[in-house]
Amino acid sequence: MSLRPLPLAISLAIATAIALTGGLVACQPKTAAAPDASADTAPALESNSDIAAKVASYAQVELKVDLSKLPEGDRQAIVLLLQAGQIMDGLFWKQVYGDKDALLAKISDPATRRFAEINYGPWDRLDGDKPFIAGVGPRPPGARFYPADMTKAEFDAANLPGKDGQYSLIERDDAGKLKVVPYHVAYKAELEQVAGLLRQASKVASDKGFRDYLNLRANALLSDDYQPSDMAWMDMKSSPIDVVIGPIENYQDALYGTRSAFETFVLVKDVEWSERLAKFAKQLPALQRGLPVDAKYKAEMPGTDADLNAYDAIYYGGDANSGAKTIAINLPNDEEVQLAKGSRRLQLKNVMQAKFDTILEPIADELIASDQRAHISFDAFFQNVMFHEVAHGLGIKNTLDRKGTVREALTDLAGGYEEGKADILGLYMIGKLGQMGELDATKLDDNYVTFLAGIFRSVRFGASDAHGRANMVAFNFLQEHGAFSRDEASGTYRVDFDKMKTGVDALSANILTLQGDGDHAGAQVMLDKYGKVGPQLQGDLDRIAKKNIPVDIVFKQGREVLGL
Repeated sequence: MSLRPLPLAISLAIATAIALTGGLVACQPKTAAAPDASADTAPALESNSDIAAKVASYAQVELKVDLSKLPEGDRQAIVLLLQAGQIMDGLFWKQVYGDKDALLAKISDPATRRFAEINYGPWDRLDGDKPFIAGVGPRPPGARFYPADMTKAEFDAANLPGKDGQYSLIERDDAGKLKVVPYHVAYKAELEQVAGLLRQASKVASDKGFRDYLNLRANALLSDDYQPSDMAWMDMKSSPIDVVIGPIENYQDALYGTRSAFETFVLVKDVEWSERLAKFAKQLPALQRGLPVDAKYKAEMPGTDADLNAYDAIYYGGDANSGAKTIAINLPNDEEVQLAKGSRRLQLKNVMQAKFDTILEPIADELIASDQRAHISFDAFFQNVMFHEVAHGLGIKNTLDRKGTVREALTDLAGGYEEGKADILGLYMIGKLGQMGELDATKLDDNYVTFLAGIFRSVRFGASDAHGRANMVAFNFLQEHGAFSRDEASGTYRVDFDKMKTGVDALSANILTLQGDGDHAGAQVMLDKYGKVGPQLQGDLDRIAKKNIPVDIVFKQGREVLGL
């Protein structure tokens, strides 16, 4: 495939005066007091110049897309969706920190304040959640989904119906006992505003399926019943615009990995590229049957009406905008919806291009052997990301002992293993589709080398990120199996293409088996063995840091950027 580059305004200047998003912050949930500094102003743990350098390490990308060909009603809907996204952005602050305004008001240094905005709090998300503001302490693993003084033993012993739900907080009642508070109760005022904006957008949007989805999503925000709107979203095929909004992913809950965080994506469809990608969804059953694992781990059949689409992103808010920026979306997460309808994989092409240009290519120039750098291509990067998302639909969703889903069995490890599965099965799929004549089989080596360069890009996200942990497992496992080697003299890496294929198959089988068995203990052993950055790799990552290669991107976005 050939993907044309997209014009993006990218700058490495320190953007201390640019607000990433707007947010509405009302009263805080009673989960716990927000972490706070004891002084009137919050001093940085690092020097102001060090933090300014960290801010500068983010390449700024302008999310500007030509909207002139959209119907007028869709442009009006986008304005309303941007407003809804800003409210969700404020709710995410509440979930992961607390009072945003109080924190920012205590920070006198502009660069430190900007770094807190980027990180949605005083912890560096790309450096293991290390605090950079004095007095705040470590990031609570349960964020603000649970009381700060709650122990796991207390939670496990509590007889609370719905305590493991995705869409509720755990708080204390007046007697100090744990209680469940649904999101639609805890955040009632803000969610009513968002629901109202979605309903207004539904009145002007051009596509009927999108209008139906918006109304059902509004209902979901006020009831915490998201399945009907997920089903409607899967049925929506022809809208030129899209929005992903609500409590979606559970990565912010590092205590139990169950509670979902608020986020928003506002997207404009690239119709031409979406048509090119659509055919791959039809191949899922054949790909499932060919998985390199025992038959019992691939007996579930994925839906065939899953669709692949390419989009340009025009807004990220909340969880989507925190830490490393997502370049593709695979939803819905509801296993019942996946089995009934399949999944939608949304490739965020403009953001993907920005990361390739500003981060992956410079890393490859530093760490990939000179005779293999010609294998680094945006086409391969696009495919690797795309088939990562497709691969979420493969494998197994329910444990073989019929005692629950893989997510329920692996609990806190589920997210990392699901990302690891998608990474490695994405490579398997590309190879298989090449054999089937659906892709250019001669380009598989490009995918392998670009995948390795992509690991170097993503492992800088740190051990606190599920994608980063998944990539470290893949890196160490594949290296152990001889899939690539490191030249001591040049400090560069070279892929062994034959061993890479066998390593991909072996890792695929390991992960699918652990998931199907619901083997939490085995999954932990594998993570402990492979999920760490070794000293040699750390030295190579330090070399990247000295080259001033951006660590990630941040966005300049909103109505003014779009000319609305």
